[in-house]
This record gives sequence, C-alpha cells and structure tokens, in this order.
Amino acid sequence: MSESGVIHDIGYQRYSGPRLGRGYAVRSLYVHSLRTAFGFGRSAKAKIFPWFAAGIALLVAVIVTAVRAQAGRPVLSYTSYADAISVLVVLFCAVIGPELVSRDLRSGVLPLYFSRPMTRADYALAKLAATVSAAWLLLAMPLTIMFLGGAFGAGGAKEIWTEIGRYAAGLGYAALYALLFGAIATLVGSLASRRAVAAAIIAGFFLMTSAVAGVVSGIAFATDSTTLQHAFGLLSPATLLQGVHAWAIADQPGDLETIPVGDLGPIYGLVLVAALAVCTLLLLARYRKVAR
Repeated sequence: MSESGVIHDIGYQRYSGPRLGRGYAVRSLYVHSLRTAFGFGRSAKAKIFPWFAAGIALLVAVIVTAVRAQAGRPVLSYTSYADAISVLVVLFCAVIGPELVSRDLRSGVLPLYFSRPMTRADYALAKLAATVSAAWLLLAMPLTIMFLGGAFGAGGAKEIWTEIGRYAAGLGYAALYALLFGAIATLVGSLASRRAVAAAIIAGFFLMTSAVAGVVSGIAFATDSTTLQHAFGLLSPATLLQGVHAWAIADQPGDLETIPVGDLGPIYGLVLVAALAVCTLLLLARYRKVAR
C-alpha cells in the first residue's frame, strides 16, 4: 500500500485448484514418515542404522534358509524368528520412534500440521502407523526370504500350501511384535523432544522389564510356584508376546522354546490388547494437549 492509500496489484492470485482434503494429508504424512524411518529422502547418515538393522535381519534369514537347505528341515520357524531377533526389533523401534515424533516436537512444526485439515488424532495415528509399518517390514522381508527358500525346497503342492500357512502365521506374529513395540516407542518418543533421551528411555524400559521378568521367573522355578511360572511373562513386552505365541499360535517345526502359560493364555491375549489400547489412548491424549 502506498502513502496515498492505493493498493497495487503485484500479481498474487487465489489458489483455484483441487482441494485434496484431510485423507490425502494423512496418507501423505504416513508415507513421508515411513520413508523417513528408512532414511529415504534424507542424508546418507540417516540411512546407516535402519539399513544396518535390516541387513542383520536379512543376514539371519539367509543363514537360516541356507542351513535348512543343507539339513532338510527348518532350524528356526517363521513364528520364532521374531523372538530370536527381538533385541534388534527393540533397538530399531527405539531409534525410529523418536525419529518420527521427537523431531517435530523439538523443531516446533506441529502448528503447521494442525493448521491443515488434519486433526491432532490424525497426526498421532499416522505417526503410529508409520512406526508399526516400519517395524513390521523389518521382520516381513526376512520372513519372505525364508518362505521363498522353503517353498522352492518343498516336495509338492501340499507342502507348499503348508509352508504358506506357516509363513502367514509368521507374518501375523510379526505384526503383533510391530504393534506392541511400535506403540510403546511412539508413545515414549512423543513425550520427549530429544531423540537420544527418548531412545534411551525406550531401550531402558524394555531392558528393565525383561530383567524383572527374568528375576520373577527364577524365583518361580526356585520355589516351584506354578502360578508364578505361568504369570511371569506378563511383566515384559517380549515375554508377553511369547506367552501369546505359546497360547494362540500353532506349533511349527523349528520353534524355539516358549514360556509356560498354563491356563493363563487368554489373560496374555487380554493384556496384549489392553497394552495396545492404553498406548494408543495415551498417545492421542498427548497430542490433544501438546502446546506446539
């Protein structure tokens, strides 16, 4: 505006194109976050850890597949694969969970997201879905390699069909791992703006709960307490999932030894569902109150 009060037209125009809306914004955030989890579109440094973790997971699968081809039988089942590399899954989630949410808190960009049609709940659920998807892909890719090795070595259509069923069970169990570990990592990451602090808290939580479960397990077997022997698995996420495995998933050749659950199998399932619900509700509550 000039001193005489005249408004000059300098060429700005209103946007008249299509409005893609809330769904498109949520999908875009999910895809962007999933790409970020594996370092796509970022520097080479950001790709080191996720692809190092993926490389280890794939290497284990290749070795297991090669040994199976030589031995003529599975040495590690599809459902036990996640249990075997659970520490790697913990570290992966401890890094990518804060990476996806803590950076936004620290840089103060949340008002930009919330100024769009996207709601706070949309943002939280998109970030949770991306973390869970990344953790599931970390497990699903090696399981697929194991399946291809097993299918090519099968003796006929019946054996291939059996292999498909076992592979599907492994993918389902991997999804439970991704859901629980990803939900915990995203929730903790949303509470701290510093990624290193959030990652340390996540890793410490899994380590502490596993240690507590181990101590209680030792006491249970030392005292010959059947109730404690069946219930100690409820004390940590990893043993909780092993308990669900023992209760709800059929045995496969190459299964690792699972924890005893006795008649408490349904309790393990209910606790898993409750843990997922609590983590999700707390995450939603966190973003309803976040200031920036």
